[in-house]
Amino acid sequence: MAKNYYQILGVEKSASEEDIKKAFRKLAHQHHPDKAGGNEQKFKEINEAYQVLSNKEKRSQYDRFGRVADGAQGNGPFGGPFSGFGEGFDFNFDPSNLEDLSNVSDIFESFFEGLGMKKRKTYHRGADIEAVKEISLEEAFRGIDLRLKVETELSCKHCAGAGYFSKEGFTKCGACGGRGEVRETRQTFFGQFAQVRACSKCRGQGEIPNKICNYCSGSGRIKGEREVEIEIAPGIADGQLIKVTGAGQAGERGAGAGDLYARIKIKPHHDFQRVNNDLIVKKSLSLTDILLGKKVEIPTVAGGKINAEIPEDFNLRERLRIPGEGMPRFGSFGRGDLYVEFQIRTPKKIDPKIKKFLEEL
Repeated sequence: MAKNYYQILGVEKSASEEDIKKAFRKLAHQHHPDKAGGNEQKFKEINEAYQVLSNKEKRSQYDRFGRVADGAQGNGPFGGPFSGFGEGFDFNFDPSNLEDLSNVSDIFESFFEGLGMKKRKTYHRGADIEAVKEISLEEAFRGIDLRLKVETELSCKHCAGAGYFSKEGFTKCGACGGRGEVRETRQTFFGQFAQVRACSKCRGQGEIPNKICNYCSGSGRIKGEREVEIEIAPGIADGQLIKVTGAGQAGERGAGAGDLYARIKIKPHHDFQRVNNDLIVKKSLSLTDILLGKKVEIPTVAGGKINAEIPEDFNLRERLRIPGEGMPRFGSFGRGDLYVEFQIRTPKKIDPKIKKFLEEL
């Protein structure tokens, strides 16, 4: 089914060239893939429609036959409202010629930079790092203050993280003429684009320090060990991440540091099994204790003991629930529950008097 190019651009069939141009500009800005909510497929469809309707010969052919012969939709120079930005703009692409697909976002960004819509920035923020720390179930129950040591890159003390000594002065960068950026032309499947990027010689600064720090080779950071204190609140879950802002890798030349993500692992416990905020403990019982209705001594994660009674007509295959004796609810109030799984032990030998008594019962 042929595409309705007038409907795609949202104009009437009688629309003037200026109306088509205005509609194209509006929709191109709205659906540009590099913008929030943009759509690359829609963007290409809009351009295809404009290539036909902005050309008198192609538009006439389309109005008569509902299509343009010889696959001409989208062929020809990219003129009109965006003329001067990528001559030979062609959307009739061949998959065998799709080069630099990973840089499509950069292409569109550079394209709209030329319209003054966006200014490229260069960032040298430090990387985020992750450290794993193992604690016991009791420590997770009480909460604990941890001291972590992580290997990373720290801010150089000799140059205060700058990578150079400003008091020695600066020299204007000859590679970019002091602008901090250079323009380069790139040939892609969309056509030819001029892209602006940070100057690699001066790292986007526009000037070069006269004296570079020898300790960090101008990067402003050196390898070292960072010690971080982390407060673990009661009830933390196994595998939970705690973010420490600015405790990651130092930024290049005084830029912001990355963050540290501490992953907390909880060691398996020999008595308790944890399920979310609840705990499960196994308890052995003898038949005589059950028959005599003795109280059962149950250990708790807090280190104490609870004397619990087994309710009458209780199914020993089920778990006995002791409310409020589980783990604290992390970041909230209250605690989970403690569940007791009973394991019945049969006596090795029954006294004849007891046996006779049981038989009489």
